[in-house]
Amino acid sequence: MPRGNKSSYTNKQKRQAAHIEEAYLERGVPEDQAEARAWATVNKMTGGGKKSGSGRGKTVNKAPARKGGRKGGAASASR
Repeated sequence: MPRGNKSSYTNKQKRQAAHIEEAYLERGVPEDQAEARAWATVNKMTGGGKKSGSGRGKTVNKAPARKGGRKGGAASASR
């Protein structure tokens, strides 16, 4: 699979990345960087695209998504 191909991701992962990207855009991050950060967050949370085979499901680590929210809150609170 060539780099940048999102066909192996689930619909849920694609929705998550789109939502995270929107949040970055609202905060003034450039579009290409927002997309890269969003997919990096989804990859960190879910371990990448879906894998074939039974019993391959892994729990989702929500820490990377929470980290961004907490950092933003702390930054705005200190202003």
